[in-house]
Amino acid sequence: MKNFIGTYECKIDDKGRVKLPSPLVKQMENFGGGSFVVKRSVFQPCLEVYPMSGWEKLMEKINKLNRFQKKNTDFIRRFTAGLKTVEPDNAGRLQISKDLMVFAALKKEIVVTSAGELFEIWDKEAYEQVIATSEEDFAKLAEEVMGDLSLGENEV
Repeated sequence: MKNFIGTYECKIDDKGRVKLPSPLVKQMENFGGGSFVVKRSVFQPCLEVYPMSGWEKLMEKINKLNRFQKKNTDFIRRFTAGLKTVEPDNAGRLQISKDLMVFAALKKEIVVTSAGELFEIWDKEAYEQVIATSEEDFAKLAEEVMGDLSLGENEV
């Protein structure tokens, strides 16, 4: 399984174009280059950028939901609200639509950060607030999330 690696400070221009750092552009090529899906995050005021292959795998799962249950239809509608397909241009820029810029409150200074098989785009101030947890709070979260995970002998 491929994953993005790194956190980068970038700028977004008035037209919504993000100049991606070259290490990230190289990583995007490992996912087949081409198209990516940009969407609103479910839990945070940021954007998620999925390689098309990863997005299609996720949508396979979502498309198995019974659409004759209102909660499933409501979830699908909200989850896919504002989706955009984007491709990096020749200068390594991604175009972010106005509605998604508003959702994530993106100003001039932004952070692009890896999140496994996708990456996130944050307003710099919002990102710094979210990661500014105390060591004790993060240790507690790590124990809750990873503490019961049983790993094989050759796994971390």
